[in-house]
Amino acid sequence: MNRGLNRNQIKYIAIAAMLVDHIAWLFVRPFTPLWEIMHFIGRITGPTMAVFIAEGCRYTKDINRYTLRLGIFALISWPCFSLMETGRITAQFGVIYTLFLSLLALRVWDAKCHIVIKLLCIGALLYLSSYGDWSYYDIIYALIAHIFFEKKELRWGLHTLVAVIDIVILEQSAMSYGYPWWAYSLELGVLLPPLIFFFFYNGQPGSKKTVHKWFFYVFYPLHMLVLWYIKYMI
Repeated sequence: MNRGLNRNQIKYIAIAAMLVDHIAWLFVRPFTPLWEIMHFIGRITGPTMAVFIAEGCRYTKDINRYTLRLGIFALISWPCFSLMETGRITAQFGVIYTLFLSLLALRVWDAKCHIVIKLLCIGALLYLSSYGDWSYYDIIYALIAHIFFEKKELRWGLHTLVAVIDIVILEQSAMSYGYPWWAYSLELGVLLPPLIFFFFYNGQPGSKKTVHKWFFYVFYPLHMLVLWYIKYMI
């Protein structure tokens, strides 16, 4: 019996954290202790899903079908994310869109072309990710997990470094807008995924039942529609 957490178990932890995070955005008064705690938990989701994009790229039986599936659900979830965030359709896309770009970045990295071409294409994907949730950070996390897959210490060390940079940038941004230094202490939650993976992930996929494969794809747009309906329509 494998000790620790398998891939499915960590995915469900990330999905639960995402739900907590979205509930906080919509229904909890900002900058209260509860709001901070719920968003701290929610920081687990983006980096975790980016890491699993790297694993999916490595282990999928059909990379083209995997890419197409992500692209389709990025499109499906777009209006759901926009409605939940603003109550109307905007040009903002959800995290599946960013994960789709992350997978494209990994495929570009593996392509047989000049490094300059690779960097230019990845740069373009980073720019496009600005329209999505978690923006360029998920692409960077996925690239680190993919490139340094066999070097565990370096992999999670670099991941943690990027997470720290993320925290510093957001804290500085918050202070520049007049918020107190602790206002975005919730961003410390981005340090949880590397700890979870380094100390608890056993590298096993878990059950291969179809429900585990499709749950996130279906739950992501569906839960946002439900939250939007509760927030804006009732």
